[in-house]
Amino acid sequence: MSDRLRNNVIAIFIVIAFWMIWVIPVMADPIVTESTSTSTVTTTADSKTTVRTNPPSAISPSINSSNSDLCVVGVSGAVQTQVLGVSSGLTVRDINCENLKLSKLLFDLGMKVSAVSILCQDKRVFDAMKMSGTPCPINGLIGEAAQREWDLNPKLIPKPRDIPLNKGAWLEKLAGGIIAVVLMAMLVI
Repeated sequence: MSDRLRNNVIAIFIVIAFWMIWVIPVMADPIVTESTSTSTVTTTADSKTTVRTNPPSAISPSINSSNSDLCVVGVSGAVQTQVLGVSSGLTVRDINCENLKLSKLLFDLGMKVSAVSILCQDKRVFDAMKMSGTPCPINGLIGEAAQREWDLNPKLIPKPRDIPLNKGAWLEKLAGGIIAVVLMAMLVI
C-alpha cells in the first residue's frame, strides 16, 4: 500500500470517527421527560447596593508639533472630577526659534549681514557681538562705522526680553489660577 493511499484511509477514518463521536449524537432526538411541581416561596430581604464607578475622563487634546519646521510648542492639560471635566490646549510661539530659522534662510540666500542683523535683535547676541569687537550691523554699516552709529543711537539697542505682563494678561492668568484651585478642590471633595 502506498503512502498516499494509507494517508487517505487514515484521514477517512478520522472523519468517520469525528462524525460518530460529535455530530451524530447531537442530531439524535433529545430525551424528553415531563414533570409537574408546585411551590410557593416567600422572601423578605433588606439590601443595599453601592455602585462605585470610575469618573468619566477629561482627555487633554493632543497638539501635533511633529513637523520640525514649526516654531511652536504645544501645551495641554485636563482635570476631571465626579461632576465636571475640563480640558484645554494651546500653542506657544518660540520667537528664538523663528529668529534662528529666518537667520539661516537669509544666510543660505547669501545675505550674511541681514542674517546677523536678525540675530542681533536679541540683547544677548548684541552684547556678545559688541564684546567680540564686531558690533552688530546697523543701517547697512558694519565694523567701526556700525559702532559709531550705535553710539549715536542708543535707543535702537535691543532691550532684554523680560516683558512684564499687561493688565489683561495678568487678569487672565489670575482667573486661570483661581479656576485651577477650584477644580483641584472639587477633586478632593
